[in-house]
Amino acid sequence: MRKILIAVVRFYQMGISPLFPPSCRYYPTCSSYMIQAVQKHGALLGLIMGVGRILRCHPFVRGGYDPVPDHFTIFRNKQHDKSPK
Repeated sequence: MRKILIAVVRFYQMGISPLFPPSCRYYPTCSSYMIQAVQKHGALLGLIMGVGRILRCHPFVRGGYDPVPDHFTIFRNKQHDKSPK
């Protein structure tokens, strides 16, 4: 299942994403985050984390550096949040 999810995201990265201007407000990008989350936490939890990240990526968020946390959560990784409040 992990390989299938990663293949779908890679297809998006190679085939669909280049057709649109870059718009992700986070680093790593949402698609890279999804792949890393699936690799680190498994297919189901990684998918949930990736979808949560996509839902957080909108024009009203400040974005910034947000790596995949070591423990499962759908919220932003506060440990690495160094942006001014």
